[in-house]
Amino acid sequence: MSDTVVTDALALIPASRDGRGGRAVLGLAGAPAAGKSTLARHLVAEINDRTAPGTAGYLPLDGFHLSNAQLDRLGRRHRKGAPDTFDAHGYVALVRRLLEETDHPVYVPDYDRDLHEPVAARHVIEPHTRLVVTEGNYLANDEVPWSGARALFAELWYVEAPDEVRELRLHRRQRAGGLTDEAARDWVERSDRPNGELVKRFQRNCTRVVRGDALRSR
Repeated sequence: MSDTVVTDALALIPASRDGRGGRAVLGLAGAPAAGKSTLARHLVAEINDRTAPGTAGYLPLDGFHLSNAQLDRLGRRHRKGAPDTFDAHGYVALVRRLLEETDHPVYVPDYDRDLHEPVAARHVIEPHTRLVVTEGNYLANDEVPWSGARALFAELWYVEAPDEVRELRLHRRQRAGGLTDEAARDWVERSDRPNGELVKRFQRNCTRVVRGDALRSR
């Protein structure tokens, strides 16, 4: 599977025109802990190894989590990870910038699982980056503004893993983040599981399905 998906991702890199290369964005959607971030990082590393450093870049949706302060203000912290706990408009705007602004570096936020907060400018998309791999739970959603991002992707792949594999990963993730065993199980059942069921509803909007259950996911 690995070689096939890397080859297919390489094929999305736009052909050079008049000595100038274009840029494309590959989206990876899927339920929580399906293996999206692992696959995205794998694709970026493999493409850069096979071509030149910086040919591929990484854009995680998790960098657009609302801060805990904003979630507290909105009364949504207990639902962190749901669609309305992200700056979705900001994410769509950045995807659009990456396609339009290719003459200067564009800085990209990330999410820090130790701080439990988004972190600005952890990643950078360089002017010579030709393919941006972006991943997140809600990239296939029909609702505005998510649907606006989907229209910008060259392709949108659905990363799939069995529910039991995902939920084991999610439980480990919450335990690593400091929750007790009981609190971790409660969070998975109350938050991650319904979010995953929502994500599954929009699989039909993806161009292909790739398996993520063999990948080690955070």
